[in-house]
Amino acid sequence: MEQTWRWWGPGDLITLSDVCQIGATGIVTALHDFPAGAVWTAEAIAERKQLIEADPGLGLRWAVVESVPVHESIKLAESGAKPYYQAYRDTLYNLGAAGIDTVCYDFMPVLNWARTQLRHPLPGGATALRFDAHEFAAFDVHMLKRDGAEADWNIDVLDRAKVWFAAADDNAKRTLLSTIMAGLPGAFDRYDIDGLRSMLARYREVDHSRLRGNLERFLSEIVPTAERAGVRLCIHPDDPPRPLLGLPRITSTSEDIAFILDVVPSASNGLTLCTGSLGANAANDLPAIAERFAERIHFVHLRNVQTEADGSFMEAGHLAGGTDMVSVVQVLLAEQQRRLNSGEPHWRLPFRPDHGHEMLDDIGKATHPGYPAIGRMRGLAEIRGVMTALSQQNGYPL
Repeated sequence: MEQTWRWWGPGDLITLSDVCQIGATGIVTALHDFPAGAVWTAEAIAERKQLIEADPGLGLRWAVVESVPVHESIKLAESGAKPYYQAYRDTLYNLGAAGIDTVCYDFMPVLNWARTQLRHPLPGGATALRFDAHEFAAFDVHMLKRDGAEADWNIDVLDRAKVWFAAADDNAKRTLLSTIMAGLPGAFDRYDIDGLRSMLARYREVDHSRLRGNLERFLSEIVPTAERAGVRLCIHPDDPPRPLLGLPRITSTSEDIAFILDVVPSASNGLTLCTGSLGANAANDLPAIAERFAERIHFVHLRNVQTEADGSFMEAGHLAGGTDMVSVVQVLLAEQQRRLNSGEPHWRLPFRPDHGHEMLDDIGKATHPGYPAIGRMRGLAEIRGVMTALSQQNGYPL
């Protein structure tokens, strides 16, 4: 499996030289200066690729794009979405022409990933990303005051949400809003309460079935272009895998993934297997999901979470938490073996250690939440050890 690293571009505190020292060879990055709906120009793509490959001694390549964002008008299937489809096509053609053939994307409405704490304290002074159900409910019910929000939370969570809100000062409420709005680094849309209400209003008539239909339309429009461009699309699961703020989520379960991959049956319509996002629902069996969809997995995020009965969860160590990471890696290595034996050109699976605890010298540094160097390096080292052991036991190619 190709060891890759998410890099946020020239402004990232973690340099390409650092990535080389860590041991990754593939770079996962995006052109965050381009908002959703804009064409990534051939010149900008070439500039980023040249930057990554400028020092041959580092041995780095641009392995995966994460992500080319899908404009909200496409997710809503609005009448004005046509130019955004064309911009997406043009971007895929430009990426394919540059030899970049794997593109991660998501179809989460309004919010991408959602947490309520970006630096939850751990024993010894490290910190982790955390989602507290009652804090999110406090935002939903008492700050956003969304109609019908109470029906989406159980009584115990609502009671604790009420207590939290009553005790919270203005700074705590502002911090919660900014944390929920954090989304993916590089995202252009940040909302205040009124702005978020307006955005949610656009989705008022969009339920699970309709959003699924809108994704089907997107795939029908875009996958043929991806095929011609030599690009493999791979959808990222919902994070967390459940409806939020009344918004449907359609990439949360094995059944969701099956629908997406079956509705446009093409090698260019694939999956980003994210063990952390799917693992936030304890009912998701990650080794089984990996095995079921192995042939359509184009990119892998390996991380772990510890779930709680009320829907809360926290980022755990990569080999801790509720997901059997060893079994997942074994499935992926076996799939690599199958691809190699079949003569497939894309036999190596790129994976990256997703998220990590902020620890040691990274504490307090202005890295993107969830993306410090040392915590991810620890995760990569642990997974590298699992890969090496399984390879030696079973003869799998690395």
